[in-house]
Amino acid sequence: MTRLRLAGRRTFASLRHHRNYRLFFSGQVVSVAGTWMQNAALAWLVLSLTHSATAVGVLAVASFGPYMLFGLFGGVLADRLDNRKAVMGTQSIQLLTAASLAALSLTGVITLGEIYALAVLGGLAQIVDTPSRQSLTFQLVGRAELPNAIALNSTLFNIGRIAGPSIAGVLIAGAGLGWCFVLNAVSFLAVLAGLYLMDPVDLFPLERRGRPRMWKGLRDGARFVRESPRILAVIGMMTVFAVLCFNFNVLLPVLVKQTLAGGPQTFGVISAAFGAGALLGALVTAALGRASLKAMMAGAACFTAAQFALAPLRSTSADVVLLFLTGVFFTVYTAHANTYVQLQSPDHLRGRVLGIYYYAWSGLAPVGGILTGLLCDRGGTALAFYVAGAAGLAMIAGGYLYINTHPQPQRSPKTGGIPALPSPSAA
Repeated sequence: MTRLRLAGRRTFASLRHHRNYRLFFSGQVVSVAGTWMQNAALAWLVLSLTHSATAVGVLAVASFGPYMLFGLFGGVLADRLDNRKAVMGTQSIQLLTAASLAALSLTGVITLGEIYALAVLGGLAQIVDTPSRQSLTFQLVGRAELPNAIALNSTLFNIGRIAGPSIAGVLIAGAGLGWCFVLNAVSFLAVLAGLYLMDPVDLFPLERRGRPRMWKGLRDGARFVRESPRILAVIGMMTVFAVLCFNFNVLLPVLVKQTLAGGPQTFGVISAAFGAGALLGALVTAALGRASLKAMMAGAACFTAAQFALAPLRSTSADVVLLFLTGVFFTVYTAHANTYVQLQSPDHLRGRVLGIYYYAWSGLAPVGGILTGLLCDRGGTALAFYVAGAAGLAMIAGGYLYINTHPQPQRSPKTGGIPALPSPSAA
């Protein structure tokens, strides 16, 4: 019982110790649920208008294309701007985007071109929002509790992943797609209120070295990543995973509508199963409170193995179970990768390193979305899952060998990251 109590205290340490983080977390719980609701509704709307998995892939291009073109510069901006104010601005833009989708869909005049255009606008906001929000997390809790806070961020992300699509499924069936966009627009008010109520005095200071210029700042960040073999390996793995293994926004609607011949309610259940697994993985990671390359590799291996197992299935109940497990290992992998990259990055470069990391995750998503849609059109979701599993396992093997054959340089927290964490074979 004592061990369980201690684990519980470790799991929510950042929330107990930092008022600013509590405000951030509370607002994000509401807003992230709304975002996932909108994501589910958009994918379902596009599929209903076009009956094409490729068109859903084009939606991913519209959403992530701006990041593919300009995402690397977002990290430089994050190192130049006040992170709290930057996030307030980007969240306001996304509120306006959701309100526009709501107005167009409720009046019944929305077109595919308008959906793609508004997705592009939201993608432009993400260029600055993603690295700024991650850097803000560091300022909210400091270095010691950053692993816990990142895992808790994954928790709220996956609470939204569970609640959002489930609510979307009910609303789509009962009230129509437009109300998903209405609720998402309202949800942004919660995160804006939390950001406004924060006390800037309590933010952990960052050691900034002036305001980096765009091209030079980008080169400095790229040089740091290139000279940090383990960060380079983590980002290389993430690139392949993001392109071929993370495209659930394309895969799940097609899995439900075409492979399982289901409706909106089935889509809600399937999405919630993945989210529930991801939530459990995040809570386990938060309780551990440390970054481990061994755990990252194990999570990645189990995640890809689950995709192999999903490929031949045609049963909703079996898919629910396996998607739950897929979600668990997805969060174990991504939370450890994120924490490692942040803790190995110095304050004055963290935004740029995160910009490169999230460029690997989001910037190449349009390529992955189109490729996954084409694979589904050619061989159904089975082919897409088989390709994802094979590519993921190959990249894990390559990443493991690279990490173990390239020693990480030792750096102090002020000059460039923390001392290297154990390798996968020693962690």
